[in-house]
Amino acid sequence: MRILLATDAWPPQVNGVVRTLTEMTRELGKLGHDVTALHPGLFATVPCPGYAEIRLALGARRRIGAMIEAARPDAIHIVTEGPIGLAARRWCLERAYAFTTAFHTRFPEYLAERWLAPRSLTYALLRRFHAPAAGVMVATPSVAQALAGRGFENLLPWTRGVDPGQFDPGRREIEIGFERPIFLSVGRIAPEKNLPAFLALDLPGSKVVVGTGPQFEALRRRFPAAHFLGRRENGVLAGLYASADAFVFPSRTDTFGLVMLEALASGLPVAAFPVPGPLDVIGDSGAGVLSEDLRTAALAALEIPRAHCRAHALTFSWAECARQFVDQLCPLHEAASQRDMATSRSSPCQGPSS
Repeated sequence: MRILLATDAWPPQVNGVVRTLTEMTRELGKLGHDVTALHPGLFATVPCPGYAEIRLALGARRRIGAMIEAARPDAIHIVTEGPIGLAARRWCLERAYAFTTAFHTRFPEYLAERWLAPRSLTYALLRRFHAPAAGVMVATPSVAQALAGRGFENLLPWTRGVDPGQFDPGRREIEIGFERPIFLSVGRIAPEKNLPAFLALDLPGSKVVVGTGPQFEALRRRFPAAHFLGRRENGVLAGLYASADAFVFPSRTDTFGLVMLEALASGLPVAAFPVPGPLDVIGDSGAGVLSEDLRTAALAALEIPRAHCRAHALTFSWAECARQFVDQLCPLHEAASQRDMATSRSSPCQGPSS
């Protein structure tokens, strides 16, 4: 298939959406598919308010049609609800072409956390954005259930994966300069990640935070005993995962939490709240501890065998992510009205076999 991705999230951004697209695109190539991405790097951009590292495309509406037609796609997938996603959605609707979308980010919770917009308003806007899609891909059952309760339809499962070669317990080092036990957290340093819930805990040893974001300086000043390492990637990050003693994931708003899989693949047990994301990734696997008492969870996670964490992580794969994605795609020229004929199937549109 010739697959077109319309996405406002793309390298050099560093987040779970970009990681998913990067890894999945690689796997799609292995399966013989041809992927074209329309991303911010192809347009003039301005920084996103509050997230200067995220660039928003200018003029996407004027150029998107010619770019899509040049790619001659068999299927279109709209990844994000930003300027590029909006432009691609409009182009498809004007031609009655089917397309799929994905729900990656819980913007209503993020905006409510900043007191910028009520959840009900943001969910109404997102529901309108996704409503014409032949299918809305969602990473976890708990998020799908929550969206269904808010009136979203045509929800489809789309799992995530991890690279077991990159994130490997064999990278573990005993001496890395921090007092043990080492409690690690990795991700964007922003209000929606709820990092103070981790940093304020009374824990032995060291708290280590990897990542950047708008709260970096404020939290580093507020919690001087914690170690803020900034951005770390590739082998350095993998080594930190493997060398830590427990991974603490304090977010209550993530739709999945790829960093948990990276930690588990590295043999690192997870402590988190019992909320969507951790409930789906950890569940009753025994590879982590979920509790409203995050301190108790973090201490209990120290007792989990590292081999058990690794084994659980290996049940997720990018290859399966790619295969599932292809199976959910909809042929471009299938008129939007035809999707009603497929509501009884698990996938509203069945693309060519992968």
